[in-house]
This record gives sequence, C-alpha cells and structure tokens, in this order.
Amino acid sequence: MAEKQKHEGRVKIGHYILGDTLGVGTFGKVKIGEHQLTGHKVAVKILNRQKIRSLDVVGKIKREIQNLKLFRHPHIIKLYQVISTPTDFFMVMEYVSGGELFDYICKHGRVEETEARRLFQQIISAVDYCHRHMVVHRDLKPENVLLDGNMNAKIADFGLSNMMSDGEFLRTSCGSPNYAAPEVISGRLYAGPEVDIWSCGVILYALLCGTLPFDDEHVPTLFKKIRGGVFYIPEYLNRSVASLLMLMLQVDPLKRATIKDIREDEWFKQDLPSYLFPEDASYDSAAVDEEAVRDVCEKFECAEAEVLSSLYSGDPQDQLAVAYHLIIDNRRIMNQASEFYLASSPPAGSFIDESVKPHPERMPPLLADSPKARCPLDALNTTKPKPLAVKKAKWHLGIRSQSRPYDIMAEVYRAMKQLDYDWKVVNPYHLRVRRKNPVTGNFVKMSLQLYQVDNRSFLLDFKSID
Repeated sequence: MAEKQKHEGRVKIGHYILGDTLGVGTFGKVKIGEHQLTGHKVAVKILNRQKIRSLDVVGKIKREIQNLKLFRHPHIIKLYQVISTPTDFFMVMEYVSGGELFDYICKHGRVEETEARRLFQQIISAVDYCHRHMVVHRDLKPENVLLDGNMNAKIADFGLSNMMSDGEFLRTSCGSPNYAAPEVISGRLYAGPEVDIWSCGVILYALLCGTLPFDDEHVPTLFKKIRGGVFYIPEYLNRSVASLLMLMLQVDPLKRATIKDIREDEWFKQDLPSYLFPEDASYDSAAVDEEAVRDVCEKFECAEAEVLSSLYSGDPQDQLAVAYHLIIDNRRIMNQASEFYLASSPPAGSFIDESVKPHPERMPPLLADSPKARCPLDALNTTKPKPLAVKKAKWHLGIRSQSRPYDIMAEVYRAMKQLDYDWKVVNPYHLRVRRKNPVTGNFVKMSLQLYQVDNRSFLLDFKSID
C-alpha cells in the first residue's frame, strides 16, 4: 500500500503531488494532482474507505475501477491508476481544464448549431461505446459532461447511477430529475439504453436553446411536464433538429429514438468525423477476426469452436463474446484514424499494467457530484436519501493469486466442473455456484468473485448466499 507523504507542505501520494480541491462528493474529494517527474496534471478522486464500507459498496467500486481501466475512448474520462492507503483509495484520472458543459452553457448561453452538433456527436459516440459494452450511464446531464482545452466533450460520473436497481432512481440517485426519462421518475422498470437517449435529448436541447425542455421549481409539476412530453421548440431551430429532439424525447420508450436512429439522422450525420463510429464487425464467417478469436482462446483456454458458438449465439453477455468484442474494440480504437487520439495519453510513470485486462461487467467509478446551484439550468437540487440497508453475508473467504485474471477464472471453471457444481455466470469474473449435499439434500450456495488487490495481485472472494 502506498503511504501519503508531505511534499513542501502539500500531500504526496505515489508519484503525485496533490493540489487544490476541484469538487466534493459523497465519498470524498476530487483534487488536482501533478506527476512529480513529468509534470502531467491529473484529477485525483479520493474515496474514503470508512464511508464506502459503511454504504457496503466496496466490492462494486473495486469492480468498477477495473472496468474503467479498460475503457479507452476519446470522449470518456480515463482512469490511469488506483493507489491504496489504509484510509483511502486514490483514483488517478484524466484531468480536463475546460470545466463542466453546464458551466459553459450558463456563461455563454445557447451554442451555435454547428458547435452543438459537434459536441452532441462526441457525446453520442461515447454513449454508444458504453452501450455496446453493456453499460448504461443513467445520470447523463451537462454537469457530467466535461470539456477539455480544445472544447471536446468527455463523459464522467458513471458509477453511482449504475449501482441502483431498476426503478429506484428517486430513492438512490443523486441526479436531477430534470434530465430523467418518464419511466424513471414513474418508478417503472426499464432496460437502460433508452433512458440515456432521453437524457441525451435533454442535453441537446440545452445546447441548442440554453434552457431545459422540462423545468419547474414545483417537483410534482415538473414530473407532470416530463410525463406529458410536451416542450417548447423555438422558431430558430430548423425542422431537422427539431424532429430529432421530438424522437429522442418521446414519452413511450418503445417509440423513442435508438442510437441507430440517431446515427442515421441526416442532421446528425453532417460533418461527422469518421473516428467517432468505427465500422461494426458482423458475425458472418468472413467478418470474424481470427486473431481476436485466437486471443480469446488463449485467455480462456478454450477451443475456437466455443468462441464462434458464443459469437453466433447472439447473447451479448456471453463471457467469450464480451471478451472478443473488447479485444476488437480496443484494437480498432488503437488502429483507427489519428483523430481517435484527441484524448491525452496516460501520464508517464503511472505504471498501469495494460496486459491485465479487467472484465467489462458494468461500470466505472464514482466521480464527485456538482453541489452548486448557479444558473437557470440548475433547476432542482435534490437531496440525497440514505441508501436502502443491505443484508450482510454470513462469511467471507478469499484466495490470493498473482496469476492473470483469465487464468484464475479458467482454474475456477475447471474446479467447478470436477467437483460437480452447478453455476450461473453473472459476468466473466463473477459466478453463483451451488452443490447438493448428498446427505441432507440441501444446496450449498456461494458467490465467487474476482477482485484486483493491487497492480499484481488478485483476490478470489468466496461469499455464502441464501
């Protein structure tokens, strides 16, 4: 574990010297940091161990940290490194100097249509990247879209919204309902991607108009407006973008625009940079990447036929299919047009082991929320209710290993098969297993989950479940 040190009156953590506070969130602060050797600036998210333990979200945060390390998109904030101390986790993340899109709109008002389209294209590209990896943001709003020095959009603040169960937005989310879809504020079940589309529609409206489509200080009235789906369209908006807004802000989620619909929209396609949407690989035999298939076979120690079967099955959560597409996506990002390097590279000396590729389970870490109310866009400052109590497991055990995560899980699968266990794959690094006691006839049930302890070690956690 790294220890905090004083450096000329300032705190030093690892190779980073911490500076001013950028924001304050539920679990701690976000501070600006500077790499001692290279001078690169980073944003350091500080998660207090005691706070996250009291909320019983330690495991989720660890998994989300692993996920975000894998995400590489020019319009998603990157996680470079995680440093652990006895009291805190320090998440070293990409720093952007332009502030929030929220503040930009407050200061400058509505954005010119061409600039609004450029930013919107970047946001949709990032959301599409997440959705293709089975990740839903669920709290998209201008406060969670950051701007770099070149006015490029960067999506941040994934984790908290993704921890909640479907239909529990109002009880657990810290987000403003001004950006929430009708099915969310009504507590109805929803699949996920469609709520992000609605929020993106609200963001596009804010970019083009400088105000919100649904706004009222009286919360019940606000909810009534959102459920009604009726909003004012200024005369200066051209018909094509107005039509797109109406499709995205469609109350019925089944009739709402999809990412595919947006990408095919004529207004959206104008001046669209090619790097934002790399061509999708189809599942016909000619399009399957043989090198990626071999890579999956090596990682999971399985036959090529198993990987191909997973690809043709059409199950987006199949562990082999997920691994295949992550390999394809990351290779495509590295090899596509140089425009894809608009985002800064990790600062030198961050010592990230890119050979260890974490699982794509759900979503990245928690960034600090913006607590400030500064302009008409900030119509509602919701209080944060206490999360529901979580039932504690009976016991915890773990096995520590320095093997590669794929190798560890391969051994787990082999052991389960030899011991005649039944299992269900939650994700490639999380299993629910059971075995029938031949004497009593009862089932012994466990949850097996792999966590990263540090840069070299992993912990296979055992937990009893009812």
